[in-house]
Amino acid sequence: MDAHTGPGLVTVPAGRVTLSDRRTTRTWSVEVAAYRLGIVPVTRGWYARVTGEQPGTARGDRLPVDGVSWQDAVRFCVALSRQAGLTPAYRPHDDGEGVDWDPAADGYRLPTEAEWEHACRAGTTGPRYGPLDEVAWYRGNSGERIHEVGGRRPNPWGLYDMLGNVWEWCWDVYDAEVYGSYRVLRGGGWFDEHWSCRASVRRRSHPTFRIDDVGFRVARSVVD
Repeated sequence: MDAHTGPGLVTVPAGRVTLSDRRTTRTWSVEVAAYRLGIVPVTRGWYARVTGEQPGTARGDRLPVDGVSWQDAVRFCVALSRQAGLTPAYRPHDDGEGVDWDPAADGYRLPTEAEWEHACRAGTTGPRYGPLDEVAWYRGNSGERIHEVGGRRPNPWGLYDMLGNVWEWCWDVYDAEVYGSYRVLRGGGWFDEHWSCRASVRRRSHPTFRIDDVGFRVARSVVD
């Protein structure tokens, strides 16, 4: 593992996923093209090698990085892309708030919300891809602390920690009309009850907020 490749990515096949929101009772279907997704969330060690920073209070290179904002995650993707000789997918605005995404770029990025849920489900149809205690660190088994990545059973596509351990930032705005620039979080965390650790659960936060149970994993588009 080096600063460019990190723990590695797997190719997620194309498909269709139906998203839902309990607050509005709305459902919508999205076609997802094939793409690549990190096997585990970005770790503290990988984040430090790329950025020179160690956010959060927990210590351990194999812990998922936490206490990072959505904007921090975007900056990591840009820095990692440049270090790897790839075209950055994101162009942050000069005001430090807005971000443009180039879907044709081959660099690292955050998954969209639809990509995240499609990958989490991995062809399964239930609320989780396996028994919760086997696949996730959550309040019932975490000892109320963060854990090293890859310590629970992966889903059928070889992705670890899609549920539990840390919430993960997605690219999407949660609901612009009601919450403005708030971005989507998915997956549940180490301090959450079982009902928050489901493939369909959506949470939101401001893109500048840094929270101690929130991290992210990286994706890359499959570019022709």
